[in-house]
Amino acid sequence: MTVDYHKALNDNDFTLAYLGDNLAGLIETIAHGDHLWIENVAVEPQYQGRGIGGALLRHAEEKALAAGLREMRLLTNESFATNVVLYEKLGYVTDRREPFMNGITLYMSKQLA
Repeated sequence: MTVDYHKALNDNDFTLAYLGDNLAGLIETIAHGDHLWIENVAVEPQYQGRGIGGALLRHAEEKALAAGLREMRLLTNESFATNVVLYEKLGYVTDRREPFMNGITLYMSKQLA
């Protein structure tokens, strides 16, 4: 996988989550005309299971609402079951499933109130 992170840091919005002085996680988002796209959400393995991913997603939803956006979108691999459970717990639904390489990509979204 090749990603131009220099470009991403200039073009996209990143929110970092710290526990004390330690970087625990991040979320990368991109505002589109009608939704906020979640490009990446990641939590350091030693901090997983502490609610950081959920907090980052809720923060992104607050940013979307503040910008007048009423929908969140993301994609994930179906085999990342823990992530899928988290997204569903937070109200995301699967809009479509597409085969990709040796797996299934889930396109998910959430309507915001």
